[in-house]
Amino acid sequence: MSDIDFPAELVELERSAWEAAQRGELTADLAAKVQARITAFAEASGLDRYTAEMALKKLVRHPEPDA
Repeated sequence: MSDIDFPAELVELERSAWEAAQRGELTADLAAKVQARITAFAEASGLDRYTAEMALKKLVRHPEPDA
């Protein structure tokens, strides 16, 4: 799992956007909402937005199997 402690609501928001994208139903509004939340989280955490976004996408799209 990621070394970054993402809030559950941000993980769920990214997951819903990823699932919508997989169905071909991702809207610009949802994508913008995800980007805004990632940016706010990164700024509040002192992280680079790109680093936070890539870690979140990896967490959602490629979860590690349970040990």
